[in-house]
This record gives sequence, structure tokens and C-alpha cells, in this order.
Amino acid sequence: MRLHRAAVLIAACVAACTGAVAQEFQLEDVPAVASIPIAQIKLRTVIFADQRNDKLADSSTELIPFDDWARSRPVQRRFLSLFPSFVEPTLNQQTKLKLSVYQAEARFRLPRPAAALELSRYANVAFLEQIDPAVKHWPITAADVPGKDAGAAHNRPPDRRWCEDANAICVRSRYMFEGKIPAGIQLANKLREESKKPIPDFIEFLSEIMLVTQPRLAELPTLTGLDSMVTSALEQNIFWVNQVIQFGKLLAVLQQHPTQREAAIATVYILIAVRNDVLNKQREYSSTPVLRNLVPAQLLMGKSSFNSGDSLSAGLPKYARSRIKAIANMMERE
Repeated sequence: MRLHRAAVLIAACVAACTGAVAQEFQLEDVPAVASIPIAQIKLRTVIFADQRNDKLADSSTELIPFDDWARSRPVQRRFLSLFPSFVEPTLNQQTKLKLSVYQAEARFRLPRPAAALELSRYANVAFLEQIDPAVKHWPITAADVPGKDAGAAHNRPPDRRWCEDANAICVRSRYMFEGKIPAGIQLANKLREESKKPIPDFIEFLSEIMLVTQPRLAELPTLTGLDSMVTSALEQNIFWVNQVIQFGKLLAVLQQHPTQREAAIATVYILIAVRNDVLNKQREYSSTPVLRNLVPAQLLMGKSSFNSGDSLSAGLPKYARSRIKAIANMMERE
């Protein structure tokens, strides 16, 4: 009888422990993160919002023109642009490269004081590998940053070079498209004029990862809308991309829960700026039946039959969700 009771207790313990390990964050779509009271955020729940239904979003792409976004949301522009003074690049001293943005934001609660959590442990390549295993990364230095490339030149901050800060971690990353996208790109290349550069079947990008420092750290509540102390913040700036994207930003902000001493609130932002000249290539594919679903805007927003998986091949909305969920799970396990 005692052996039987012991076996039952062990089984119950194993089941409970296994359930605790297996339980992950769930995403809940909301109209706007700031509209949800902190008290309503449940444990292991990420509230998530993006701009697809925003009044500023273009109905054909579900993206917001950069100029409209920058003009109407100066606080977001200040913190989520590649740098505060970033503007759409002017090419050849006369042609402006028009951009559109995809923005996602999320918020979740952690059952520990914010001071007990330290985002500095995520400023490394291992963090990037865990939040998206499909992307491969290699450390780089300032000497590896392209100097003459036009895209890199327009994305350079006015007061410094990327990767020269001693506290920054810089990486080169590559993502090979998955599912049916490589076959679609191969066919598209066959139909292109020989004089045109082939479309790569991968996305390659350079980025800098570092902690946000003072005085900017203390100013972050103006972005989050949460009136409590910011204990740490981590940002990844994607400053060079080989195609489609002009720049990207991930910003994670950790604040003390306003009313609970043993809890913290994390707010995560993802912003991707896309080149409009790529979005406008729809006519090149619309006349070819097999490529009609390879239209860039549809692929980016996850509305193509070519979309698959959870990474960039899934489209930006699903990619943002999976990446933010992975960050929440990592912080919960710390």
C-alpha cells in the first residue's frame, strides 16, 4: 500500500513538473497594448498589437508610409527609428527612397521584481540563436561594416559608426528562405532579364546589439506609457540588409510593476522599414500565373500561398509573434 501511494505521489509530481515546464506564453491580440490596464495582464500571456488595421496603414499593403508614421508618432520615431534623426534616404541627390513600416508591440508580466532581471545577459549571439534558430549568426567588428555601400551609408548615425562602441555586440546574420519561396525565386530569376541582378534566396543582415544607457533609459516611459522605473532595456539595430528591408529595430524595455513589488512588466517593440520600390514590383509577377502569389507585399504580410514556417518565410506578423513569444519564454525561465 505504501509503495502504491509513493508511486502515485511520484507520478503526480512528475505530471505537475512536466506541466509547469511545458506551459508557455500564449498570445492575445489587442487593438493597442497601451489600452490594456496592467492589472488585466495575466501570467504567461503576451498581449500583442500591430499596425495592420491602423488608420494610417495603406489598404493594399497594410503597412504605414514612413513619412506618415514619423510625422504623426514623433515619440515612436524617436525611439524606434534606426536613430532619432533618420529620414528616408535621398539617392543620386534627387530621388528619395520611399519606405513603409511594419510595427508590432507586446507586453507581458514576469513574476519577479524588475531589479532581479538583467537584460545584459541577452546581449549576445546565443540570445539571437534562441529566439529564431532558423537564422545563423557570426560575430563581426566595425571593420566588417560596409563603408561604400549606399544602403549602409544612408543608415549610418550622424555621430558615430556602427559597431565601434565597446559595449556593443555586432553580428552578421543569414536566413535562407524556407518552403516554396526558393522555388518561386528561382522561377522569377529565370523570367527576369539577363541584365538584372538575380534575386537572392536568402536575407542577410548586419546588426548591433547593446543595452540602452542613460539618459535615454530614463526617458523610455514616454514610449511605453507606463509610469514606473525602467531598470534595463536592450535594443538590436539592423542597419544593413541585402534586399527588401532598409532597416529594423527590436527594443525590449523592462520596468518595475507599478503596484506589485514582486512583479515586472516587459514591453517589446519590433519595427521593420521596407523599401517601397520592392513593394511596387507587383506588376512584374501579376502577369505570370504561377508567380501571382509571390507579390512582395503579400509575402511580407503572410498572405501568400508561398508563406510557411514561423520565421521570415511566414511573413512579418507571424514572425513578430513567434519572436516575441520566444523572448517572453526565455525571460520567464530565467
